[in-house]
Amino acid sequence: MTAPATTESPFTTESPYTTDTAATAVATTPAVAAVTAEEPATAPKALYVYGIAPAGIRTPRSAGVDGAPVRLVSESGLCAAVSDAPPRLRPRRRDLQAHQAVLDDMAAQGPVLPMRFAVLSPRTDTLLSQLRADAPHLTEQLEGVRGCVELNVKGTVVPGHFADLVRRDDQLRALALRTRRRPDYEANVRLGEAIALSVRREARRAAREVVDRLAPLAVRTVQGTTDDEQVLSASFLVRSGDEARFREAVAERARACGDRLALSVTGPLPCYSFVDPRPATPAGR
Repeated sequence: MTAPATTESPFTTESPYTTDTAATAVATTPAVAAVTAEEPATAPKALYVYGIAPAGIRTPRSAGVDGAPVRLVSESGLCAAVSDAPPRLRPRRRDLQAHQAVLDDMAAQGPVLPMRFAVLSPRTDTLLSQLRADAPHLTEQLEGVRGCVELNVKGTVVPGHFADLVRRDDQLRALALRTRRRPDYEANVRLGEAIALSVRREARRAAREVVDRLAPLAVRTVQGTTDDEQVLSASFLVRSGDEARFREAVAERARACGDRLALSVTGPLPCYSFVDPRPATPAGR
């Protein structure tokens, strides 16, 4: 919808429209920055915004952040789930869970564009104006995730299959033999580093195989951030009817590469990684 907040922005915190599914703060809750937002004394009617959906859904039954009741505001065939913004807003576990519970209620009824934790709008009329201005783009984004869920697959390196690596890698085997014949501290360090590198290389190869097998089962795939230990982090937009088949495929790959790569699946999640509520050219700019 809009860029980071200015005095004219409908939101009073940083833009919610960034995606990062590489981690979760609580079960099935996307990671959030440890921010503190204080409600300005001059804006008593500020709203906490959870997500946007097509108009006509029922009001989420779950209590919102800080225990506030959730309501819907509607405009141009769209609705936003909101509650009164608390005086102070921190990423406490219970509030993260409340945020997620509201989104789960919305997602159970159809497509939703999820906002990240701590997104505020200064006034109801400002939010309605933004919904009206961005309605074509928001509607297109909702249609793009209709009938789908997001599943995040992570893979971490499994240490320990050294003997098999040494047997298959000529250079590693030669280094192991030299170290055995002339053992010393530096030789052991070199061998350990070479084995660790080979283990990570094997895990990364397995991670590529996993993505190659899973991507055809998804509508879209987004790769996340990885490191030396977590060598796979990918989000998949999967049709709800294909979720069981997708999970079976993950389980099959876990059995096939379990000596190299430990796989886990998180979800279903709101489709954070596959929506961008911002129009290409923000309204009024």
